[in-house]
Amino acid sequence: MAEQVLALDGLEKRFGALKATDGVSLTLEDGEIHALIGPNGAGKSTLIHQIAGTLKPDAGSIRFLGRDIGHLGVAERARLGLGRTFQVSSLAPEFSALRNVMLAVQARQGSSFRFWRPVMRDAALTEPAMAALERVGLAGRARVPAAELSHGERRQLEIAIALALGSRAFLLDEPMAGMGPEGSKALTGFLDGLRAEAPILLVEHDMDAVFALADRISVLVYGRIIATGSVEAIRNDPAVREAYLGEPA
Repeated sequence: MAEQVLALDGLEKRFGALKATDGVSLTLEDGEIHALIGPNGAGKSTLIHQIAGTLKPDAGSIRFLGRDIGHLGVAERARLGLGRTFQVSSLAPEFSALRNVMLAVQARQGSSFRFWRPVMRDAALTEPAMAALERVGLAGRARVPAAELSHGERRQLEIAIALALGSRAFLLDEPMAGMGPEGSKALTGFLDGLRAEAPILLVEHDMDAVFALADRISVLVYGRIIATGSVEAIRNDPAVREAYLGEPA
């Protein structure tokens, strides 16, 4: 039986009269991609914010690697290995792609930059950072400032940063957004291999990518999960087809 890496139990979140998260329970198991889908306004981003620690649930629990992390902040969760990617604000736009990943390597090592020495020639930082960039296909853009990268390249860079941090699980919030067909195809192939390194909770509107990647799918509608199952089960679920896939029940 696969190990549960992440487990949500009965999460609830209200904003005034709006119940954005309504008793959500789900698990992420070792080696899998669990996709979270739903129409706009379903509460997917609110749920991801609660897992990452930027929002506190009103009720329920979040366990990561067997530990209750509900009281921990974003940085503490990241240090435990919960990697949330695709937050453009987390990048240092004036730094090169390489320097951005070097910051993650430095954070993982627990050391500090020594500005009186040429840090860009510090192999202890540059080698693992370049390895992460190579993994995501950005080695050729290593010296380009993050601000000059394309939308898709910034997403690749954020994956590289999560890899450099040694993440034990990934929260990917719409990684295909803003990418053309070729970019989406390339990223789909990369994510397919990434699950062997750490499981992925994937929020995505590109249903071709979801159906190609997901081991399990949970469907969120008005803050509540209405179905969880395999790709085939979700395709054939009448409630899902009516609520999200746009087909009659």
